[in-house]
Amino acid sequence: MTGEDTEDIRRVISLCYRGIKQMSDLDLERILSFDMEWLSPEEAEQSVSNLIDKGWLLGERDNLSPAFDITNIPTPIGWFPRPARLISPTDFNPQQSTSIPQSSETSDVVTINHQSNTNVEITSKDPRAKLSTRLAKYISRTAKISIEEIERRAERKQQALKYASNWLCLALIAREQNLPMEEIVAALSS
Repeated sequence: MTGEDTEDIRRVISLCYRGIKQMSDLDLERILSFDMEWLSPEEAEQSVSNLIDKGWLLGERDNLSPAFDITNIPTPIGWFPRPARLISPTDFNPQQSTSIPQSSETSDVVTINHQSNTNVEITSKDPRAKLSTRLAKYISRTAKISIEEIERRAERKQQALKYASNWLCLALIAREQNLPMEEIVAALSS
């Protein structure tokens, strides 16, 4: 098995557990089959059982959690896991899961400095991630809402939507505030 096999499994688990520490095997099967449509219900059941057996998921079936840190695992736009990698996963290897494999392309690292003096580091190959700070400031200035409130709303949307990126949540906030979307869409599509 290659590094791509383990990378696929890590991405799937990190996406399924975004904002969640534990879930039951049935919830995970539902996400894999019905929510994400990556597997059939039967394949999802087999996959979850195999992920438990291979050490990728820890705990009892009612409260499974990932065996590795799910933060900072990049997922390229348009990525789709290979079902065979989920149905017949490799054995979990903690050494492979502690570092994020880097492809030949370098990841963009964006550090956002807010007025509250907190630093949030975003690792993404998506060029739109760089625009998040500017978009948040634009929404704040145009809608006359504090930047902290914009960030709070974006965070709530991201938790609710689970699979949405920060820039998408900001675009949704801009739309809710009836801001002209043509400029925002143009900026995000470049």
